[in-house]
Amino acid sequence: MMPNNLLLAFYGDDFTGSTDAMEILERAGIRTALFIEPPTPEDLARFPHIRAFGIAGMTRAMTPVQMEETLRPAFEMLKKAGARHIHYKVCSTFDSSPTIGSIGKAIDIGAEVLDPRFVSLVVAAPSLGRYCAFGNLFARMGIGSNGQIHRLDRHPSMSKHPTTPADESDLRLHLSKQTQKPCGLIDILQIEKPRKEAASLLEASIGENDIILFDGLYENQMPRIGALIDPYGSHDSPHFSVGSSGVEMALTGFWNAKGTTLPRTQWPEIGQASPLLVVSGSCSPVTSRQIDYALAHGFGEIALDTPAIAAGTHNPTFKDEIEKAVRWIEKGKSVIIHTSKSTQDDRFIQSNTILKNKGLSSIEIQTLTSSLYGKALGSIASQVIATVPIQRIVIAGGDTSGVVARTLGIKAVEMLAPLTPGAPLCHAFAPDSHADGLEVNFKGGQVGSEAYFEEVGRGSLIDR
Repeated sequence: MMPNNLLLAFYGDDFTGSTDAMEILERAGIRTALFIEPPTPEDLARFPHIRAFGIAGMTRAMTPVQMEETLRPAFEMLKKAGARHIHYKVCSTFDSSPTIGSIGKAIDIGAEVLDPRFVSLVVAAPSLGRYCAFGNLFARMGIGSNGQIHRLDRHPSMSKHPTTPADESDLRLHLSKQTQKPCGLIDILQIEKPRKEAASLLEASIGENDIILFDGLYENQMPRIGALIDPYGSHDSPHFSVGSSGVEMALTGFWNAKGTTLPRTQWPEIGQASPLLVVSGSCSPVTSRQIDYALAHGFGEIALDTPAIAAGTHNPTFKDEIEKAVRWIEKGKSVIIHTSKSTQDDRFIQSNTILKNKGLSSIEIQTLTSSLYGKALGSIASQVIATVPIQRIVIAGGDTSGVVARTLGIKAVEMLAPLTPGAPLCHAFAPDSHADGLEVNFKGGQVGSEAYFEEVGRGSLIDR
């Protein structure tokens, strides 16, 4: 057992979602470190000031068999850490299916290892534009924007996701395809009841269900959820929660309200970092608009030949792409290197066709392309930062960002300052790598306004 001052430990199913959870904890005054791999006691000892830590995984793009191999030892490690709460962090749009990134499979493994009385399911994250009402999930188009709110199965982006399209907004029905564990609901009306009454309703539901889903529409309801689930966690017997960073919003909201922790209000001035390097493996329409905006405002563009990468006919050194990026950066020009702009990009379509013709399934294609493109982007970025001085880098794309980070040699990150909700600016811990000390921002596909990349370069998105 490690020192028992840890309040929470989490495992993120992708990198960008993991930095989102870290940000919520840091804003609540809970110092947090995010590791690329499950940390050893020696790794944790390098961060003696933390009261929470996370592991940035890649299970969102894994099959159930791969998840079993990855998550079981990770949950065993988290159990030994002695945190009061353990959280399996998933995307706030619940990206998953029975065959890829199965949240039900993660619940089954976590419940077996941790043996909680029940599993809390908190997906609502109002500050990110994610709302749950009577079990149904609604999502704003984009994060940190004023986009329209859609029921998940009618969401313009998520209903057309290339790997896990959302065809069901009722999370209980969605989850029932992935686990046999029954799921109850504390609905939006019950959340508003006095705490003792709501707690009694929760206890009654625990007797009939292994999983309890909590609705949430407003930010002031999140601490109410935290008050309901916090008593079930202890250092000797941690409570297991699954969901978005709404889990952290709920628990820290309650801890701040009762004085266990104090919100952090002071952050260092980060200022401008120019030129900026952006590498993107995202095919989200939100990211596509951000790329177009940046290119229209002076960024240089390097569009990777992903069909050649998929076919294995590209230059493995990426010599031309690296030299082009270096030339632009030496002239003070920010650069975006991307694998596609959307699922309608000819490169995306051609790459998938090439891999399908090799006999690969859609799941195998998703896993392979995340690895291929993540390593390509990471390799190029690694050579660029080794050649020219770079202070700040943006890594966009939930499925590829973890591969990019590993390729850059990053072992852990800590938050420097908030930028836009869900995507803080971080400081990289990367011994024996040129990425050590780099300012890095991990951006999910739905995160940010149209001018995101330009504003991150200026350091002007700071949300105090």
